[in-house]
Amino acid sequence: MRRAGDGGTLRAMSTALPRLAVRALILHQNRLLLVNAWPAGVSDLWCAPGGGVERGQSLPENLMREVHEETGLQVAVGTPCLVNEFHDPDRPFHQVDIYFRCTITDGTLTDDWHDPAGVVSARRFFSRDEMGQIRFKPDSLPRAAWGTDVIYDPLELLIR
Repeated sequence: MRRAGDGGTLRAMSTALPRLAVRALILHQNRLLLVNAWPAGVSDLWCAPGGGVERGQSLPENLMREVHEETGLQVAVGTPCLVNEFHDPDRPFHQVDIYFRCTITDGTLTDDWHDPAGVVSARRFFSRDEMGQIRFKPDSLPRAAWGTDVIYDPLELLIR
């Protein structure tokens, strides 16, 4: 076994760690904002806007940046309401998402907006009834968005 100081073991350890991400639950007029975060819409799976945490920024700072990048909106970050873990069984991917209740402070969704990173292909508000007609992750998303509890949703599979 290599020592941690030689770099090889540290690289192996870092690739095995779960990725930490933050996500926003934004209810506007009792509709939840979701994004399709598959380039060119290769999946019909919807999720809350957000993304990976960058070192040196707080979770709310990361979330405000990610929401703006993915939607063009400015948000105020409220309290955490859901912790969800998921993994893709076909590749070494394990992510822990922390969901925060957020409110829009500036901006509107417009048709001429494009994600600068090219990841989000669609953004849309869904009513609770419409959630039953789409695929989304995590499974606990409606309960977290329209509920008042803090939820831990254990490891679930990410299936495209």
